[in-house]
Amino acid sequence: MVRVALVWKCALLSWPAASMRIDRLGELRQETVDMFYHGYNNYMKHAFPEDEVRASAEKKPEPSFKRIHGLTLTFSCLSHQLRPLTCGALTRDRNDPTRIELNDALGNYSLTLIDSLSTLAILAGGPKDGTHTGPQALSDFQDGVAHFIHHYGDGRPGPSGQGLRARGFDLDSKVQVFETVIRGLGGLLSAHLFAIGELPITGYDPKASTGESASDDPLQSAPIAWPNGLKYDGQLLRLALDLAERLLPAFYTKTGIPYPRVNLRTGIPFYVNSPLNGGLDSSGAIPEERLEITETCSAGAGSLTLEFTVLSRLTGDPRFEHAAKRAFWEVWRRRSEIGLIGNGIDAERGFWIGPHSGIGAGMDSFFEYAFKSHVLLSGQDMPNATTSRKQSTTNWLDPNSLHDPLPREMHSSDAFLQTWHEAHASVKRHIYTDRSHFPYYSNSHRATGQPYTMWIDSLGAFYPGLLALAGEVDEAIEANLVYTALWTRYSALPERWSIRESNVEPGIGWWPGRPEFIESTYHIYRATKDPWYLHVGEMVLKDIRRRCYAPCGWAGLQDVRTGEKQNRMESFFLGETAKYMYLLFDADHPLNKLDAAYVFTTEGHPLVIPVKKHERRTRRSRGTTTGGKASAGQSHERSVSVSHVDRNFTNTCPAPPRSDLLLTGSFTAARRDLFGVSRFTNLYNTPNMHGPLQEVLVHEENKGLVTKYRAVSNHTLFPWTLPPTMLPPDGMCAAPPQRIISAIEFPAADAASSLMSRFGASLDWLSYLGPTVKSLEGLRLQLEREFSQRYGEHVWKITHVGNTQLGRHETVFFHAEHVRHLRDEAFTALRRKDVVDIQLLVETSFPTNASASSASSSSYPTSPFSDDPLAPEHTSSSPSVLVGSSQHNNQQQGSLNNVLQSESLFQHILRAVTSVFDPSETTAPGDDDDAATSSSSRDGNSSNRPPLLFYSWQALTSIGAGSSPVPTILDTPSPHSPSYDPSDPVANFPWTSIYFADTACAGPLPESIPRDHQVLILRRGGCSFSDKIRNIPGFVPRKSALQLVIVVDDPVSNTRTTGQRQQQQRGSGKEQQQEEEELPRPLLESEQLTPNGITRVHGVPLVLMRVGRGEYSLFERAVGVGMRRKYTIQSQGHIIENAVVL
Repeated sequence: MVRVALVWKCALLSWPAASMRIDRLGELRQETVDMFYHGYNNYMKHAFPEDEVRASAEKKPEPSFKRIHGLTLTFSCLSHQLRPLTCGALTRDRNDPTRIELNDALGNYSLTLIDSLSTLAILAGGPKDGTHTGPQALSDFQDGVAHFIHHYGDGRPGPSGQGLRARGFDLDSKVQVFETVIRGLGGLLSAHLFAIGELPITGYDPKASTGESASDDPLQSAPIAWPNGLKYDGQLLRLALDLAERLLPAFYTKTGIPYPRVNLRTGIPFYVNSPLNGGLDSSGAIPEERLEITETCSAGAGSLTLEFTVLSRLTGDPRFEHAAKRAFWEVWRRRSEIGLIGNGIDAERGFWIGPHSGIGAGMDSFFEYAFKSHVLLSGQDMPNATTSRKQSTTNWLDPNSLHDPLPREMHSSDAFLQTWHEAHASVKRHIYTDRSHFPYYSNSHRATGQPYTMWIDSLGAFYPGLLALAGEVDEAIEANLVYTALWTRYSALPERWSIRESNVEPGIGWWPGRPEFIESTYHIYRATKDPWYLHVGEMVLKDIRRRCYAPCGWAGLQDVRTGEKQNRMESFFLGETAKYMYLLFDADHPLNKLDAAYVFTTEGHPLVIPVKKHERRTRRSRGTTTGGKASAGQSHERSVSVSHVDRNFTNTCPAPPRSDLLLTGSFTAARRDLFGVSRFTNLYNTPNMHGPLQEVLVHEENKGLVTKYRAVSNHTLFPWTLPPTMLPPDGMCAAPPQRIISAIEFPAADAASSLMSRFGASLDWLSYLGPTVKSLEGLRLQLEREFSQRYGEHVWKITHVGNTQLGRHETVFFHAEHVRHLRDEAFTALRRKDVVDIQLLVETSFPTNASASSASSSSYPTSPFSDDPLAPEHTSSSPSVLVGSSQHNNQQQGSLNNVLQSESLFQHILRAVTSVFDPSETTAPGDDDDAATSSSSRDGNSSNRPPLLFYSWQALTSIGAGSSPVPTILDTPSPHSPSYDPSDPVANFPWTSIYFADTACAGPLPESIPRDHQVLILRRGGCSFSDKIRNIPGFVPRKSALQLVIVVDDPVSNTRTTGQRQQQQRGSGKEQQQEEEELPRPLLESEQLTPNGITRVHGVPLVLMRVGRGEYSLFERAVGVGMRRKYTIQSQGHIIENAVVL
């Protein structure tokens, strides 16, 4: 009985820690509502109808710091008062067009009101905690819509379309396309969806007025009478269409990537090369110094699909959806060979500007829209194929007329999901960094993955929330910890935080009220139900109210360290930051329980494609099928289903962890790596001003002894609002990992060689996979020891070559001629006995225009579709990699895994180098006819032969009693090798006489075959390897006689049943890769015999290799066959995992 009582008592004690109290959540909701209305009411009172509330704050002096007993004293932060915001409107700076940070977003169309409407609608749907939620917020929402219509008209062409301020968006404002779409267009569409009831507002039932009926015109909905006298009939949708049509000129580019800016009234006269302007040469139109910049960014060009798709579906006008999707795919098509997108991109030429890649500014929302477009389009029809011109308020423009129609696959939901999978895989592989105290997302080189900058971008704080939405919850939790610790340290997120300096980047320490961190906190809480995130939200709310309050709104922070305030309240503070915070504290909000494919845009506006509209426009039921093609007049098609289920990717969302398994109720608070985050952000050295304070007497020259306060402890745990009851009573943090670093320095002939090697002169960058070492003289390598899943033991990884830091997955290539003789404890080359490379020089007779050497798998990520319309475009910073095989792995993850293997690395570098040596060559056809020849031979000595191609495969040596060592010849030089002779390629190959004997199972071969041919090509199957050798007649060893038997495993020689082959062809890329890895070494179970049964005096070497479909026929055109041995590199008894010998 006592035990039962104790257990029940423990359960009662743990319950308060398991979740935040309901009354406390209500208080936080009300504080959030008050925060929103303080900003909104002051905007409407002092700034509307201008864009934003203006602020003016005098610079706050730096607080004085003093170190006493290891703690930092802050003398001025407790009593210093800032000058408040001065009430007034903030508008465009027409006198200084270069102020794009202001002019890009502010278009003179009441931006803050548009951004706030969806937040008002969400507050209207919440519980009536106070005076400004429920019915009051609904009334404010409806009044806000009425105010906007009063100033900008109702979107019709007649008199009612003229507003007090403008007719729609007929404004002389040059704005940024991206900002206008996400803020203006997204805000209007979201408010419209709330107004017509497609997004939920508790207690709001939008019924048509008595006697009114819906129109067939999608722009004219049945009027809904509101208490303020407005009859809402789609005014915001018509205004959204007007705004979007004014943005269409920006899409008139040859690339399909929109220009960054457009004038809402005049279009793009400043982009003189646009097809809309006749493609005139700029020299005769506008002075060079006044030419408009054509650089946009991946996020700006690729993050338009949500708003434009919803607009097209609501209006029946497909122009916007097609244009936005084309822009998205054009950006994605230009990703690098390692799957990374860049930041800046030229809209006219499609070239990347700069090598920077990451998840932050300039790239952030591209990843977001890849996944959210999948959600939005889930279960939807294909878009309209025809266009209606009615209700256009501008000159009719359709930039899609410049381009071919998008393939149907590119409109599908699964296509966007596959893009997200591939993009996420590349980010996790090349941007995610775990070489510090705690993992983080770096900024890397787009083409190679090398670390590029050493700072964290505050805009990247959105990424954990996106990961949670996509089911990558564990990764999301880990990523969000870094931003939580940084917020705890600075009570805001600095725009950039230096990893190297462990401090704010000089001059870039502002926080303008950005929502990304609280957005991620909201999404992770929805995925985990962990109350830890409620306390994170509580911390953010308290810090904002304490640091950003002013009488006329909420000011951004110009410097998170000093508290200096900005002269502005950004519209997204009310449109996003307050919105996500409110939804975090209202678990029962109808939007949090909406069973629909809705999404938040990157500006925080909820959007959904209405189900009623979808059902009304579908011409046949879901359960019926048609027996032929759709008629020409049918405007909708069912979405194309593209298989995206791959075990390499996350295909389901995990259930929230059970909080009852921990007394604290929080798995995040119980993580053992929390101190690692605190150490990484230097939070553990930051005084905790929210904890107990101690009085200290300090002498000042003018005042004498003055009482000041200091924190009695530093931060260790976070957030600072976390109650002690959520901490495990026996919680322990993991010990910081010990990094074991080693260095290898090769001797230099002189000081000059050492200096040149240190600065990278000894490296060639022939491939995105990593550098190739040209010379070992003076070369310095830095290595770090880590555990390898591949080898199941600790290995070395090269992290630096000279002063060059490598990316996490970059490989260092060495020439065998340079290292194969080295036998030193620090650097040893060990020859592998199980595998060799078989090399082939192939004669081709078809036109050539590029270079390639072959492989049996694709060496770069491809699109989700077999016809590959989205293959990465090769740019000047990426070597041109062409493939001589048709065995494309259609999944990026599989492709990336493939290149981890030495064979694929070697084959890739061969392709890259061949393109460098001979740019006139091209790849062989990917699917040649497999015409098997029972007996044929080719002599390599001929003149005036057509261009030659170089191929390489990995081959397995034989084992067993009958195995014989491979020939003792010098390694055949490859095109990149120091000993290669480019003047006579055939002379580099030791064997030029080849014979094809099919399977060699029918009986003994003619005696002349091994006597007159150096290489015998056999197909796998039909009989055992020993039987194949037995059917080779005896011969006298000499240079022109048989040297090597190559058994080829290809799709034709595979002896499995047809059903098995079909099942293999239906298998995923991963299964095919596993099959390649499982190719066994050929077993010769008995000693070698001649056809007469006599034991061979001189054994015949045999190797087994697998080729792709159509590659067997390459041997028929071969003019030379060679072999290179394979090596592994060791240092101090451990393998150097990312060192590959060519």
